[in-house]
Amino acid sequence: MRYWMFSLLLAGVSPAWSGHAYALWGQPRYPQGFAHFNYVNPEAPKGGELRLVSNLRVSTFDKYNPFTIKGNAPAYLANLMFDSLLTGSLDETATGYGLLAEDVTVAPDGLSATFRLRSEARFHNGRPVLAGDVKYSYETLIGPHTAPGYKTLLIDVAGADVLDERTVRFRFRVPNRELPLTVGGLPIFSPDWGRGADGKAKPFDQVVMEIPIGSGPYRIGPVRFGKDITYVLDPDYWGRNLGVRKGTANFARVSVRIYKDNTAKLEALKAGEFDLMRVYSAGDWARRIDGRRFASGELVKGEFEHKLPSGFQSYVLNTRRPVLQDARVREALDLAMDYEWMNRQMFYGSYYRVRGMFGNTACETRGLPGAAELALMEPWRAQIPAAAFGEMYSPPRTDPPNSLRANLRRAQQLLRDAGWTVEGGVLRNVDGQPLELEYLDSGEGSLRTVAPWQRNLEKLGIQLRYRAVDFALFQQRLQKFDFDIATIVYPGTHNPGQEFADLLGSQAADTEDSGNYAGVKSPAVDALIQAMTSAKTEAELLPACHALERVIAHSHYLIPQWSAGTHRMVFNDWRLARPAIAPPYSNGELWALDTWWARSPASKPPKDR
Repeated sequence: MRYWMFSLLLAGVSPAWSGHAYALWGQPRYPQGFAHFNYVNPEAPKGGELRLVSNLRVSTFDKYNPFTIKGNAPAYLANLMFDSLLTGSLDETATGYGLLAEDVTVAPDGLSATFRLRSEARFHNGRPVLAGDVKYSYETLIGPHTAPGYKTLLIDVAGADVLDERTVRFRFRVPNRELPLTVGGLPIFSPDWGRGADGKAKPFDQVVMEIPIGSGPYRIGPVRFGKDITYVLDPDYWGRNLGVRKGTANFARVSVRIYKDNTAKLEALKAGEFDLMRVYSAGDWARRIDGRRFASGELVKGEFEHKLPSGFQSYVLNTRRPVLQDARVREALDLAMDYEWMNRQMFYGSYYRVRGMFGNTACETRGLPGAAELALMEPWRAQIPAAAFGEMYSPPRTDPPNSLRANLRRAQQLLRDAGWTVEGGVLRNVDGQPLELEYLDSGEGSLRTVAPWQRNLEKLGIQLRYRAVDFALFQQRLQKFDFDIATIVYPGTHNPGQEFADLLGSQAADTEDSGNYAGVKSPAVDALIQAMTSAKTEAELLPACHALERVIAHSHYLIPQWSAGTHRMVFNDWRLARPAIAPPYSNGELWALDTWWARSPASKPPKDR
């Protein structure tokens, strides 16, 4: 849920603005009254079924409320059932177009944003979406019963005011370039959701099994609770004729199936039990996805290039653990990973190494810091690694002229400098404590990728134990920060902002279920996040991003893993059709969910072909 919020292509602020859309830099791509986005087929037929496999790691679901902390909601529920004031397009970044709102106005001082709601906007129960409902949704999301990421994201929002029945104003504590579109991207739901027959509303954390009352294009249909769920297109969906919705939500039904493990999922794919799956494993893609349906052309493997940020999928080192509080120890762990060997031998050369937090964006950092970056970092020189003032961090390499042997020698020296010595093949500190760590995981097959790292760490006298648990326990331990090392997939963004206070801010480090898994508590990092979120121009934003990325990378809180430059998807070419244009900022299967459509029966090849 947290990353669903952060993955919205909405961030930014201008000195003053009023219009149908809101752009971070310059003008929106699409003008007032545009007919449809360029990447959709406006004549796409409505009907048919899209059979998906769950994109979540959980093997069940136990609630319909995606916003509360406890439990697991079904996949795609938030995407399909909740509209927001503004929505992004998939062929540009940092622009929001009116959805529930027909107009957005930002005050000249940047301290408020006012939205005028469309008169035709309706909830699933037929009631109009009014300003009071927007205020209610906002106040519920920052209340005591929701995931803390919302509170961090909205910390600089002072409140929401109902100006009239269809006009709502959000007040900001400080001028912040991202806040107008951050509030514009919040999910809006009805106060009637969770209200009993007696008219009394339940506390939001007790709204569990009640069907959500949103205003999105889909409703919940047939359900085998905990196993699979079907969403059905609302034939009376209020927004179907808007330019931002034309050519989207084309399937009459979207069914989502859950499988026990990856093996069962792959066999179900080959058997034709569902129509589309995004593939993350290079081994699966290269060796295990084949069979009769692929030979016939019914199932197709497609790689779709994109311009999305690479994100910063990483091994996260929990610095709340005493043995991981020394940056030299953390760097030594990094030096023991032989990525080049793994990419050759295990990944079929299909990945590239993550370098920092802002890869594949304008915020990506390279070379030496410029004057503006140095000006931001200099006041914190005593609290920033000295290396951050030099060349941008680059992950250690093992291809010639580099070598694993040289990297391990460097790691040994760092560990000695940190007070660790090898005794009888075991690395110990001055108190005789061995350096033993646990890698916590719930993913299948991860041991294969961790094992080479384990072997290299053994050469340093470090024991890394692999601990596999079911996803529910994995999630619980992450929420309580009860782990040494874990893999976290952080989504990237072209427009970083307040969400980084949840990922790296000092306050979040002490907040259970926050995104600050590494336990970063640094006034310097807090100041750089503040500089980033308060930037009013791109010229102010980029140095703050670069300075933050330098500090985090050279502090070795994260050991970067790998990313792919394409979306690898398997889809049923006999059942599904797609637009001619693949938008550059689409998010894999969400592109299909949003803009593909069902082929007519007459266009499908015979089953026994």
